[in-house]
Amino acid sequence: MIGEGIHEEVLRALVEQHAVRECLVTRIDGGSDWGLSIRLDGSGARWVPVRSRRERLRTWASLTAVGRFADSIGLKGFTVEL
Repeated sequence: MIGEGIHEEVLRALVEQHAVRECLVTRIDGGSDWGLSIRLDGSGARWVPVRSRRERLRTWASLTAVGRFADSIGLKGFTVEL
């Protein structure tokens, strides 16, 4: 689960348990797609990327799309790194 990334279902459960400490949205490899990573309570400085069922990383085409996803799973906010 956490070694390679975190799946949406697990992320949703962690959000419900208030275990997510921070969320960071960044561009993937300097391109136009965006990725979301989280830090869990007690995990130190380690960022864990959100992954899709088929891909190592889940990506979104816009910040608006990331915001809709975050809202749908109950995240209250995130930091954006340009």
